[in-house]
Amino acid sequence: MHILVTGSRGYVGVVLVPLLERAGHTVTGLDSDLYRGCDYGTDAPSVFVDKDVRHVTAAVLDGVDAVVHLAGLSNDPLGDIDPALTDAINRKATVDLARAAKQAGVPRFLFSSSCSNYGMSDGGWLTETSPVNPITPYAVSKVQSEAELNALADETFSPAYLRSGTAFGYSPRLRFDLVVNNLTAWAVATGQVRLKSDGSAWRPLVHVEDMARAFLTVLQADPARTHCEAYNVGSRDNNMQVRDIARIVGEEVAGSEVTFAPGAEADQRTYRVDTSKLEALGFAAQHSVRDGVRELRDAFRRYGVSVDDFEGSRYQRVRHIRHQIETGALGPDLIRANSRAA
Repeated sequence: MHILVTGSRGYVGVVLVPLLERAGHTVTGLDSDLYRGCDYGTDAPSVFVDKDVRHVTAAVLDGVDAVVHLAGLSNDPLGDIDPALTDAINRKATVDLARAAKQAGVPRFLFSSSCSNYGMSDGGWLTETSPVNPITPYAVSKVQSEAELNALADETFSPAYLRSGTAFGYSPRLRFDLVVNNLTAWAVATGQVRLKSDGSAWRPLVHVEDMARAFLTVLQADPARTHCEAYNVGSRDNNMQVRDIARIVGEEVAGSEVTFAPGAEADQRTYRVDTSKLEALGFAAQHSVRDGVRELRDAFRRYGVSVDDFEGSRYQRVRHIRHQIETGALGPDLIRANSRAA
């Protein structure tokens, strides 16, 4: 297939694109590259169309067999900066892209959704038919996008929704704002596994490579089976409380100890998800949280990491975006000044 991957220069995209190519697909990457200059350890693949997803037209999609739509503001803190902008990028641009894809005759559209759609639960296992309860602008944008994509679906246009858990693991476009990555970075840099909450919340977790493999699994499945279907992405064993993640980090980073940030409180976002529906398509996660901690620990020791790295404006997503706006490299709408001029 010829696959268009939006967000191809992001944390997941730089892992997904080579995976799809190794599987024999032709890939066109599209990204506005908000995080250029933020590669960690090794350089991210650089072949891509430099375009904001809000500016994609049907012409860009000519000859494409499937869209994998990763692009967007990627978590709750980013989504909270400006909820209206989050809606414009995460929902409206998603629906506009889908309309353009449908107009261009692209039959399949895989949307990167989120387990944060579920918001909170009473501790039971959540399936794809469980009620959604989004409690942040980011999660609201995902829930609304799924509903509007469903409305576009017909015999010529088939969307599917991959509700990924919280990602972890090494990528050349490494994110330090993810719980496993962040706790491991703190441990290597300072000897402290620093919890910013009381650690009681449950999280469904998925390694970035497994997250990429989930998209490949759905792409390779019969589209009649995946039409308008949602899939929780992760594994049952990787559902765990944050304090258990901290314990694993403490065990794998010798000499580190668990500490709590001042004012650490319970996190409202707590849920466990059932992933058996995706597993029925043939998917099986290959990486445990412990595997990811070891991988990250070794990468941080190899390439070096400091608190300034992962809390500063180069790698901390919110601070990076704010810095780009303050210096004029980005407008408040997150469009690059040179792109606007062009």
